[in-house]
Amino acid sequence: MSLEKPAEPVEDLTALALRHGLTVSGARPSLRSYTRQIFSRRHFIVAFATARLTAQYSQAKLGQIWQVMTPLLNAAVYYFIFGELLDTKSGVPDFIPFLVTGVFIWTFTSSSIMAGTRAISGNIGLVRALHFPRASLPIAIALQQLQQLLFSLAALVMILLAVGEFPSVNWLLALPALLLQAGFNTGLSMIMARLASRTPDIAQLMPFILRTWMYASGVMWSIDKVLSHHDKLPHFVMLALESNPAAVYIDLVRFALIDSFTAAQLPPHVWALALFWAVLFGAGGFVYFWQAEEKYGRG
Repeated sequence: MSLEKPAEPVEDLTALALRHGLTVSGARPSLRSYTRQIFSRRHFIVAFATARLTAQYSQAKLGQIWQVMTPLLNAAVYYFIFGELLDTKSGVPDFIPFLVTGVFIWTFTSSSIMAGTRAISGNIGLVRALHFPRASLPIAIALQQLQQLLFSLAALVMILLAVGEFPSVNWLLALPALLLQAGFNTGLSMIMARLASRTPDIAQLMPFILRTWMYASGVMWSIDKVLSHHDKLPHFVMLALESNPAAVYIDLVRFALIDSFTAAQLPPHVWALALFWAVLFGAGGFVYFWQAEEKYGRG
């Protein structure tokens, strides 16, 4: 009587796939690999940002002029309401460049955030059709807003020259300030892109949050002046106003471009604060977005 040889156990399919180099379709790559993928697509990111910027006002008769006119019109409205009606210009030297600088720099942050909420949902066809690191989209959108800021800065320079502010070495300080702000904005854009991809209603809520943040960021009024006249404010309120990242970047650019805005009006350790916010949100936002890489465009 012969006994059949027992069948050998079937090798675990997962182990078999890994042994032959197979991976799960759409699986999240390692953070290092993901960073390399983003860098390798830097030309796509630049081209995508430039194309979006060109198409933004393609249907308007004035075209790209609106990239300068929009923030200028906002500044004009704020000047009438806050500068004239509420008299926030009282005691603020060079209020017009003070206000226009605040509006332009704030618009850079707020536009990056709002555009970030639509980075995934607004490009869902691209996300589902092609395989690429999804962080390319919010990064490209933040780059688009930086490109748009450059148009606004050209108008700002003309305003500064018109009111007697002439170029100086101090103007170069605006470059590191704007680079740090760009890192901060990019991180926020990625955070909002992930949040809004799962909860689209965030895009409807953000204008109200941004409007509140703008009023607390010294865009139309001087934080230093308010704090000096309200020394009985709770310490945590004063600290929050001084450390507000939007206000930090606005004040740094004002300090760089406006002679009457002195170092005494800056919060303590302002450059350290600017670097801290840029690294915290830039790096933190990138990691936060990467953690949900395999989920974008699904469901």
